Amino acid sequence: MKKLDQLTKWAVELQSIAQNGLEYGHDRFDRERYEQIREIATKIMAAKTDLPLKVVKGLFSSEDGYQTPKVSTRAAIFQDQKIMLVKESTDNLWSMPGGWCEPNLTVKENCIKETKEEAGHQITVERIIAVNNHSTNIHNKEQVERVINVCNVIFLCHDLGGKFAQNTETKECKYFSLTNLPALSLPRNTLEEVKMCFAANNDPQWQTKFE
Repeated sequence: MKKLDQLTKWAVELQSIAQNGLEYGHDRFDRERYEQIREIATKIMAAKTDLPLKVVKGLFSSEDGYQTPKVSTRAAIFQDQKIMLVKESTDNLWSMPGGWCEPNLTVKENCIKETKEEAGHQITVERIIAVNNHSTNIHNKEQVERVINVCNVIFLCHDLGGKFAQNTETKECKYFSLTNLPALSLPRNTLEEVKMCFAANNDPQWQTKFE
């Protein structure tokens, strides 16, 4: 993943300070200042992306509570030394099934749910391959959501069967060998992560990787 440039880092830091201040601050004048800081951070991000201020505010600076990383899951599902990937509707590129964690689900439950929705398959979750930290440069609406670090929990899973049906999120579902991978949807998973999943699938003593 590309690293954030310095201006974007400052905007993220300002937004985090403002959000935390609004959560814990009680003085009316201090809260007004935190609102101003948040507005400045949002304007910086809007200038970086050329997106309307209203759009950036909704994606970047509209949450409440202490600023924390977002959490997502990915399912590494293997069959005959091939990994299951789905073709994303947004960019026509491929990724392991997964997505943002729902607030009322555990990461395991979320992994199962996302795989059913995106691939049409039921799975069992066996173990955690890695907990990776994702962040990207800001170029479009999709990536505005990723300026705050993302904790990506990758699970090794077992396919219980199912049938893919095209949906709003994905267009296809196929198994691929390591030597015949399609173009990957990099905001969602990297080539290094997919290679790591192959290694974990072939190593019964695999130790969870984390950053």
